[in-house]
Amino acid sequence: MGADTIFGHAPDGEPVRRVTISAGGLTANILSWGAVIQDLRLEGHEAPLTLGFERFDDYLEHPNYFGAVVGRHANRIRDGRFTVAGDEYRIEPERPQAHGLHGGSGGYGRRNWAVAGFGADFVSLSLTDPDGIMGFPGSLDVQCVYRLREPGIFSVELTATTDQPTLCNLAQHAYFNLDDGGATDTLSHELTIAADAYLPVDAELIPTGEVLPVAGTVYDFRRPRKIRPAEVEASVRYDNNFCLAAARGALRRAAWARGARSGVEMEVWTTEPGIQFYGGQYVGNQPAGLGGRDYGPFSGFCLEAQTWPDSPNRPYFPQALLRPDEIYRQITEFRFRRG
Repeated sequence: MGADTIFGHAPDGEPVRRVTISAGGLTANILSWGAVIQDLRLEGHEAPLTLGFERFDDYLEHPNYFGAVVGRHANRIRDGRFTVAGDEYRIEPERPQAHGLHGGSGGYGRRNWAVAGFGADFVSLSLTDPDGIMGFPGSLDVQCVYRLREPGIFSVELTATTDQPTLCNLAQHAYFNLDDGGATDTLSHELTIAADAYLPVDAELIPTGEVLPVAGTVYDFRRPRKIRPAEVEASVRYDNNFCLAAARGALRRAAWARGARSGVEMEVWTTEPGIQFYGGQYVGNQPAGLGGRDYGPFSGFCLEAQTWPDSPNRPYFPQALLRPDEIYRQITEFRFRRG
C-alpha cells in the first residue's frame, strides 16, 4: 500500500492529505489539495523531476499551479465570457485582468479533493463542483487517477460528468526540470512538440484567433532543439497552445524533452487536441522549493495537455462543451527514462 499522511490543513480546517506511491522506477507524492504532484522522482536520478514546495502554506500563498490539476476550464477565456446552450455566462477572473484563467480564483488547483482510494502504485482523487461555482453552469463530478507503471510511466486519467451542458477542459500543470530539479534554468533542455501549427496570442496572452504554421518561426519544435532558439539572444517567453489535432482522439506522442546535463528524457503522450507549452518565465519571488532550491525564471517548463484556449469564443477550435449524456475522459502519460 502507498503511504498516507497529513500534509497540512486547508483554510476551512480540512486536512490536506499526502499519498506516496511507487512503481516502475518512479516515486510520487500526491496532495489532496489541487490534486497536486508535490514531488516526483526517478530511480537513479537524484533531483526531483518537478517543481514543488516542502510546506503546505507555500501552496496557498504562492499559487503558481505547481503540479496541480486545473479546471473547470484550463487556460484562458477572453473576458471570462462564453455561451452554452444559448445562455451567456461570465466566470470569475483569476487575476486582475477580466479574463478567465484555469477556472478562476477558486479553480480546481485551489480546492481540497477527496482521496477516493489508493494503493502501492496509484491514487484516485475526486471532486464535486456544484452548479454556479466560479460562474460555470451545471454540477460537475470529476475524478483524477494517478498511476505509476513500468517502464517509468506516470499516467494521468481525468474523467468528468455533468447534469447540464457546461464547459470541461482539465489539465495537469506540472513544471518539469530534468537536470537538477529547478536549481538552474531549463533553456538548454532539448524539446520536440508534434505540432505543425500554433496559436499566436495578444499582449494579454489571449489567442488572436489565428492558427499559424510553426515552420520558419521560433515555435517550430518538430525536430529536437534547445528551448532557447540558437538564432536569438533573449529567452523567448513561450506561453502558447500547440495544435496537435482537431479533436480529442487516441493516445499519441505529443512531445519529448531531454535534460541538457542529466540526459534524462521525458515523452508526453496524450489524447488531447492541444498542448500548452509554458516556458516558466514568471516563476520566481517565492519561498524555496523542494530541497531548499531557489526557483527562478525558466527553472521549470510546462507541457499542459488540454483543449485549445478560448475555444468557447472560437467555434472553429476544438470545443470544451460537455453534455449530460457524455463522459469527459483525458489520458496523459509522462514517460521517463535515464540517459
